Amino acid sequence: MRRAILAALILGATSAIGTAQEGGQENDILQLEGVATLVNDEPISFHDIRQRVRMLAMTVGAEITPEIQQQLAQTAREQLVDEILQMQAVSEFNVEIDPSEIASAVDDLAARTGVTREQLYDQFAQAGINPTTLESQMRSDIAWRRMMSGLYGSRIRISQNQLDGELEQLRASSQETSYQLGEIFLFAPDEETKVQALQAAYSLVDQLRQGAPFQAAAQQFSSSPTAAAGGDMGWVSLADLDPVLAEPVGASTQPGILDPIVASDGIYILVLRNRREPQEETSRMLLRQLIAVDGSVDTLERAMNRIDGCGDMDAYADGRDELLAIELGETKLSDLSVASQELLVDLQSGDASRPFEMSAGWSSLYVCRRNDGAENLPSRDQIENQLFGQELGLISERELRNARREATILVP
Repeated sequence: MRRAILAALILGATSAIGTAQEGGQENDILQLEGVATLVNDEPISFHDIRQRVRMLAMTVGAEITPEIQQQLAQTAREQLVDEILQMQAVSEFNVEIDPSEIASAVDDLAARTGVTREQLYDQFAQAGINPTTLESQMRSDIAWRRMMSGLYGSRIRISQNQLDGELEQLRASSQETSYQLGEIFLFAPDEETKVQALQAAYSLVDQLRQGAPFQAAAQQFSSSPTAAAGGDMGWVSLADLDPVLAEPVGASTQPGILDPIVASDGIYILVLRNRREPQEETSRMLLRQLIAVDGSVDTLERAMNRIDGCGDMDAYADGRDELLAIELGETKLSDLSVASQELLVDLQSGDASRPFEMSAGWSSLYVCRRNDGAENLPSRDQIENQLFGQELGLISERELRNARREATILVP
């Protein structure tokens, strides 16, 4: 809902936010002051919207055509409504935001645009933007994320089955040509708004091809859940995409901004950042070693009969001087010696190798975890963090939609 910028025509009050630029004059001068919107009796003024429009225009770095101006006006209003709802919800909890956190967030934004905070604020001053416009946006974002994490973070559980399923999907995708994509999605559920969205999309594509930052445009315009990450879709195969998107992506031979793509519920702007051919398959194993240091194969075999996988190894070996359990860590099968590869090649997670003799005594290798796939697959920890973030993001979007549905939002 936050970025559903084309769900309806801009209301008359907010459509007065700007006129076409003439003679180098600003195109967002507002003649009337007063209350533009009431959110549970809390006002959003025309001045607030005008300030946000200026900030969005500067952040995106695009030339403000009439089509983009219309997008910015509605986006500004939607953002301000959501921020008020967020802060109203946060006020019910003891959420403290230190000024240093806001300063750090502003520093990060400035760094992404290649300037310092001081230089960013100088640009704000030149554009007639009060820095509190940005700081209030940062405050509501930080407070809302902290509240969501506190309320729901401990309830999110990523199961081993989820991790296994995600790894399997990534492993399958790695054996296909993959594409590194970014997206901007302009929500347009009907023909009237779709015409507006398509006009705005072509105007925005022109600006992006002239150097306007894609990440900033996605954060400000996109209705997709990827907007918070600057539109980043990561690496995907054509099978992962809707067919309406897969066809133009597959036909692209060079990185760059694709022409707008009309879908059933809106318009997509995609950037193809890179293309990667199928990766070489490899096997990675997390290994532990059990050694009978008394030199007796019977000692080792007796222990192996009692031990059920890596989890039982320490409990059984502790206190037995004749046994030693060693953590070998994760390694590629191909990096091991030929003899070790022969021992492990057919083993799966939880299996133990046949006993073999070494200078320290009789030994067996245990496969705690095995991943067969491409070299560049993320770790299980990385996948878990990604899935956690996705689930928390979905909860956050749901709670904000609920807050909007229950709120009284009036345009005087």
